[in-house]
Formats: sequence, C-alpha cells, structure tokens
Amino acid sequence: MKKIFIRLVLSAMLLALCFPAQAQQPTKILRIGFLGVTSPSTISARIEAFRQGLREFGYVEGKNIVIEYRYAEGKLDRLPALAAELVHLKADVIVTASSTPTRAAKEVSPRIPIVMANDSDPVGNGFVASLARPGGNITGLTNLAPEISGKRLELLKEINPKLSRVAVMGTSTNPGNAQALREVELAAGALGMKLQNLDVLDSKDIETAFRAASKGRADVVLLLGSPFFLSHRTQVADLAIKSRLPAISNLTEFVEAGGLMIYGVSVTDLFRRAATYVDKILKGAKPADLPVEQPKKFEFIINLKAAKQIGLTIPPNVLARADKVIK
Repeated sequence: MKKIFIRLVLSAMLLALCFPAQAQQPTKILRIGFLGVTSPSTISARIEAFRQGLREFGYVEGKNIVIEYRYAEGKLDRLPALAAELVHLKADVIVTASSTPTRAAKEVSPRIPIVMANDSDPVGNGFVASLARPGGNITGLTNLAPEISGKRLELLKEINPKLSRVAVMGTSTNPGNAQALREVELAAGALGMKLQNLDVLDSKDIETAFRAASKGRADVVLLLGSPFFLSHRTQVADLAIKSRLPAISNLTEFVEAGGLMIYGVSVTDLFRRAATYVDKILKGAKPADLPVEQPKKFEFIINLKAAKQIGLTIPPNVLARADKVIK
C-alpha cells in the first residue's frame, strides 16, 4: 500500500507539472503601430481616446498588446523612415493619425493593415476605392464633412449680424480643403458675405495671413483644415486676439489654446472609434471588407475669455447651443 501511495503521489506531481504548463501558455502579445505627424503632446487627448477605446475591448498595454508610437515632430520627411520602422517591427496593424502618415505607411507596406483614425478625404487621397468598399489594406474613419464650413459662417453671422467680410485661411494642398472651400463660398453667397481667401502653405505664412486679413478689413476669420493650425494653434489664437478678429476653427485644440470658437467633428471620438477597427482586424477581419466610417459626433465650444479679450459679446441663444463654454 505504501508503494502504491508513493506512486500515486508521484503521478499527481507529474500531472501538476504538466497541465499548468499547458494551461499557462503565454498569451501572444499583439503589436500595434501608431504613426503621427506632430508631437505626442499636441495630440495627447486623441491618443488617450484611442487607448481608452482599446481598453473597452479588453486590450491592455503590456499585457496583451504593445503599442509602438512614432512621431515625426512636424518633420514630414521623417515619416517614411518611421513607417519603415513599424514594418520592421512586424506590427500587426498600423494606426495613422492623419492623411500624411497614412500615405507614408501605404508606400512602405501594401500588406500590413492600416487604420486611418482621422482622414480628410480617403477616396480623394487614393487610399480607398470607396467608403463602402475600401478594397485594399486601408480602412478607418474620415472627418470629411464639408457642409460644416458653411454652418460655421452661419454661426458667425448670428454673433455679428453686420458681418460682411470673411478672411478664409487654409492650406490649398490639404486634402478636403477644396470641398470645404466650395461649401464656404455657397454659404457666403447665400448670406451676402465677401470672402478673402488666404493660402497658408507654411507655418511662416500664418502671421502674414493675419496681417492680410486686417489690411483687407475682415470682420472675422474662418480657419479651414491645415496641418499648421494644429501644430501652431497657440500662435493662431494669439494672432487672432492681437488682431481683434473673431476666429472659428474645426479643432478642439484651438479653443483650448485660447481661440474663440470651434464647431466641427469630434476628432477624439474618431480616435476612440479607431479601436473598433483595430479589434476587428486583430480578430481576422480584412480592411478591404470594413467600410470607412464618417463622423457621428460634432462639437461646438466657445471660449468666453477670448471673446472678452476682443470685446465681443456672444448672444445668449448661441451660448445655449454650445456643448461647452470655457470661462
């Protein structure tokens, strides 16, 4: 009996050593690449929204995923090399923060799935065949909503009924800019406004554009999409106040930097929803089969401090419609 007991104990020990080894096989760590054109501090809220989205699907950094962040710090010529690094690291999927990083990732690898978190015109950029059927290795979300530009003019008109001259600042080479400008021109015609188009092709052009707006006797400034307005948002906000020109943008970061007002797509919501695409792709879905989503959430934020600095009174009916009022 003693020998039988010893044998049973030894068998149990061997089984105990064997089964946990099988049950505790390490979970595969999935690798997500993140490619941005600006600095991490510039888009920190967007990054956190993306990470929050991943957590909602059960992904935890260091536990079952690792995120390789690469930022060009505003130096566009660095993007191809940074994209190549993510390919070399064998990223399972690459998330891009805007159009320029998407193009860099696409040129480096036509195979690794790419999720656009915030693209202005995926079809126009040649990233997808159509929003409904992307057809390649790229899918994700677009901020394309050109009709919003016209609505911004309507908001400005409510604040200043005597408004007649509008300085429109944007970057003509920025994808989606042409569509937005057409909407502005249509709205301006209906509202009896005159437009002054000012092309900002470099960050050095920002100050020149504001001088031109003042010289042209603009009543307000309408900011269209531009990579420079995000990176230099504090400068833009300061110049608007210095020029005593009400300015409205599509970037939440602009009003947080001291700008007067924003009305546009909630980009943080786009980044949070980008996690949905990452989850589907990591579970086996192909980008070609995942339709590109358009904006679902919009934001209207007013900065009363900025309004006071330029001597502007915001009507109560406009304030009541704001999602957020900064005091």
